Amino acid sequence: MTVENILAKLVSFPVLGGESNLTIIHWIKDYIESFDVKVNLLPNEDGTKASLHCRIGPEIDGGVILSGHTDVVPVEGQEWSTDPFLLTDKNDGKLYGRGSCDMKGFVACCLAALPHMIKADLKKPIYFAFSYDEEIGCLAGPALARAINDFYKEKPTYAIIGEPSSMEPIVGQKGIYILETYVNGSAGHSSRIKQEVSAIHESMRLVLWLENRMNQLIANKRFDDRFHPPHSTIHVGLMRGGIAPNVIADKSYFYWDLRVIPMDEVDTIISDFESYCREREKELQEVFPDFSIKTIENHPPVPFLDTDAKADVVELVKRISGNSELNTVAYASEAGQFANEGFQSVICGPGSIEQAHRANEYIELEQLEKGMEMINKLITELSVGNYT
Repeated sequence: MTVENILAKLVSFPVLGGESNLTIIHWIKDYIESFDVKVNLLPNEDGTKASLHCRIGPEIDGGVILSGHTDVVPVEGQEWSTDPFLLTDKNDGKLYGRGSCDMKGFVACCLAALPHMIKADLKKPIYFAFSYDEEIGCLAGPALARAINDFYKEKPTYAIIGEPSSMEPIVGQKGIYILETYVNGSAGHSSRIKQEVSAIHESMRLVLWLENRMNQLIANKRFDDRFHPPHSTIHVGLMRGGIAPNVIADKSYFYWDLRVIPMDEVDTIISDFESYCREREKELQEVFPDFSIKTIENHPPVPFLDTDAKADVVELVKRISGNSELNTVAYASEAGQFANEGFQSVICGPGSIEQAHRANEYIELEQLEKGMEMINKLITELSVGNYT
């Protein structure tokens, strides 16, 4: 199968983040095992989803992990000019379809290169690591990275996470944490606003505290110029509360996210926010004893990536990608999770992040070809002894 054939098959599986991915993961498993490569599945607790890992090449330390995810974001509400789950070639140098860019294009490159890997005289192994639920918080990444550490007697050294980067080596990503804050106040007539506790009014105070904390980080020059913007951000993207303009709201909630540069600690910001919440509770419980503020995780924090620009993996990816320009990103990926398991990690894959998550998502054929070239150069590196 060509890389285009494989990509068309992968795109045809409409597996959204949060849904069962067994259809696509079993197709990938069967494809890999048709080349006599042993595939290991890592299911979730109820068996409705699974990640996949396997090794091609010798059982020896120093291998390279090629990491990707199998889920995509929804298409509902987007205006597509083609069937999003039918890979479409309009003869304009682009292949259209949900996930074509993010990130089934990279997975297709890995699978298309598998016959070459099998035939090559690999001196170091290559590993595939394909996960589920990346699009809703990189939920399966930690377990998959740990499984590779625990399952194999040998230890891989490097991980290449093939998120769309236009084939630029990405050495840094911000850490990301999404939370939900719920405020319980007292209902009443709006004329009694000073005798009751409005959940909406208190929510707004909390939102302003978060914005002021972000501005404080900026004022304190907590900058990392590798990122854009070069500081940590705190953003409230969803808020609900109240039933009418003349009724004091007894319930309100908001969702917010933190995107932190490596020098800032998520735990410190959360701890300071919680301290402020406890102060507000203590003051307002004198007015309404059941007043409360509760913050919970929307999903676990995704760790930052901060790979040294002089690390061996960076030099390797520069050589095989043909691109020596390094960059950073603000979006989430599993790269930090693999780095936390001790694998030197870099993000590098075909396609532009500008095309991800939007209607008429596409990957350029040229980018797909460059993705194949990178993996084929990796095979050569691991076969002829240039690899260190």
